[in-house]
Parts: sequence; C-alpha cells; structure tokens
Amino acid sequence: MASGTRATVAGRLQKAVAPLTTAALARMERDLPWFRELDARDRSWIGLVAQAGISAFVEWFREGGGGQVTAIRSEVFGPAPTALARVVTLQQTVAMVRMTMDEVERSVEELLGGDDGATVREAILLFSREVAFAAAEVYARAAEMRGAWDARLEALIVDSVLRGEADEAVRSRAAALGWESPSRVAVVLGYAPADAATGERGPHNVIDDVRRSARHVGLDSLCAVQGDRLVVVLGGVDDLDKAGAAVAEHFGPGAVVVGPLVADLLSANVSSRAAVAGLRAAKGWTSAPRPVAADDLLPERSLSGDGHARHRLVTDVYTPLCQADQVLLDTASAFVESGGSIEAAARLLFVHANTVRYRLRRITEVTGLMLTDPRDAYTMRIALTLGRLLGPEGSP
Repeated sequence: MASGTRATVAGRLQKAVAPLTTAALARMERDLPWFRELDARDRSWIGLVAQAGISAFVEWFREGGGGQVTAIRSEVFGPAPTALARVVTLQQTVAMVRMTMDEVERSVEELLGGDDGATVREAILLFSREVAFAAAEVYARAAEMRGAWDARLEALIVDSVLRGEADEAVRSRAAALGWESPSRVAVVLGYAPADAATGERGPHNVIDDVRRSARHVGLDSLCAVQGDRLVVVLGGVDDLDKAGAAVAEHFGPGAVVVGPLVADLLSANVSSRAAVAGLRAAKGWTSAPRPVAADDLLPERSLSGDGHARHRLVTDVYTPLCQADQVLLDTASAFVESGGSIEAAARLLFVHANTVRYRLRRITEVTGLMLTDPRDAYTMRIALTLGRLLGPEGSP
C-alpha cells in the first residue's frame, strides 16, 4: 500500500478510535466475567489501555508497521499503573488484547471497504503478536521487580531475627512472604556456597533451592546470604535433626549448625544466637556431624567464650548432680579423672565396680549424659570444671 493511501486509511481509523474502544469495553463487559468484577477504577485503567492500544495500532500502521516491541509497550501499557499487573493476570491481558483487536478487525470493512479492510486485517495480526510480546515483557518485568523486593524484604527479616529485633511488624512482613508457621521455629546457620558468594550462580538460586527443600518436608523458610554465611529460619519444625538435614546440602563446606527450637518467630533470636556461637566453636569438634545441634556444641561454645553455654552446662549438668546426691558428683568426677575406666574409678572411690555402674546409670537419668560415651564424658568434664569455677564459694 502506498504511503499516501496508508496515511489516508490511518486517518479514517483514527476518527474511529473512541467508538472502537467503547465497543471493545462493551464486549469485555459482556463476555469476560472477571472484568465485571473489577472496580470502576481498574476498569477505567483498562479502558485507557484499550484506547492506547487502538491508537498505537493506527500509528504503527501509518508508519508502515515497523514499530519495535519497546515502543509498543510504552504506548500501549504506559498509561496503566504497575499495580494493575497485580489485579489482571497475563492470561487476562492477552484475552483483552485479542478482544480489542477483534473489535477493530470486525469493524474495518465497514469503515474502510473491502480492499483497504483486508490490508488492515493483515496488519492487525502482526500488531497483535507484537502487543502480546509486549504484554509478556511487562509482566516479566513486574515479576522481576516483585522478586527483587521480596528478596530485600526477606533479607531484612532475617537480619532482624539475628539482631534480636523481631516484633509484630516483622511477623506481618514474613506473612506477606508466605510465612504461615505460628510456632516451632529454629535457625540453621552455615557457610554459603562459593557460587553464592562470588555471584556465579547468585544467592537467589541458593535461596530458591533451600526454600524448595524446606517446602518439600512441610516447613516454612526465610533465607538470606550474609557475607560468607547462609542463614535459614525454619518454621513448623517438629524434629530438629530432620529439619536441619532437609536443608544442609545447600550450604557450603564446613559446619552446619541448628539452633534450638523456640516458640515462634519473635523469639527466634534465641535460636540464632546459639547457632552463631555454635558455628564459631564448631571447628573445635572435628568429628561433629553435619548438621550438628548447637546444644551438642556446649563444651566448645563454653571454651570459646559463650557465657550462655557455660550457664547451660552448670545449670543442666553440674547443679542437678549437686542437688541429687553428693556420691553421684564424686562418681562422675572420679570416672572422668580415671580416663573412663570403671575399675579405676571404683578403686578411687573404694567401692565395687558394680556400684560405679549403678551410679553411672543414675547420672544418666539426672543429666542425660552417658559417661561411657567419650563425647558425653568430655561434656561432663567441662561441666564439672565450670561448676567448680563458677559456682558459689564452698561448692564441691
């Protein structure tokens, strides 16, 4: 078609933009149930998009149909606010575009006649494809922006948990990210994979992997990469060992420490504090399992300067022995001092070996530590030393 004829046809189409827009909106009202459920403001925005789309087609046709997707996106979707993408889905947008262009196609023969109408209908097919691509790009950009915002919000929530600054606002923000667990929260801490730190795959890939694994076992998760550390907050935890094992594979080399179970997200700083102390002290236990509970690292944590760990060992091990029976405390001390030998402990205490065995079973009942296990015996030795150092003057 000659440029002069094209301009003439475009001029005639331009005069029909308003009635074509009205016809398209009337058809949406009739054929699209979800359109009828929108409020007046959103329908008016859609009307502007439809009008902009028809006007953009007219200009595109006038210029010979050479417009790029970027220009079309700006002309068609520019009038609509970004928030509209949260109200109308991509599928619904494509349906609106198709319906609007169908109205134009249905009316062109009446407006332009047979020959010019056929040319315009052919152009409509090409333009509709370009608009569909433009719509997909708009929604992709909106999703990318939302994803970036969600990642920043998630990182802020995790940081608040680590700092002990979690409050009701943090809980509501977590809910906005899909956090549903009202109770049973634990923090898992370890080193981030090398690709998360260098950006080769990016931290979002690691976080997505963690979130997928947590969801697979029915847990909520909040994740963040902080320097060389990967922090995971898990909700709805019933079994600490299983929860830690579900996400441990996504951490980099080194220890993965699971903090103790706490009541809810607002008290998760207690779990995170123990996990941080545990990660700092984990290198002191070279054969530690992965993941390892922060409570299983109490001896190493106490030696590394963790006052909470020292207090736990004294109150959970030393004090119960003192309160239960002096002979249990003496037996525990003799047993660890004699290198874990029942016979040597019996000689130190001037009792029969079976008496020592009986008392060891009592010690396990009181403290939960089985002293015939080398790890538990080591924990007992540290607890006894701390109890004597930190207990009141005159204590055993």
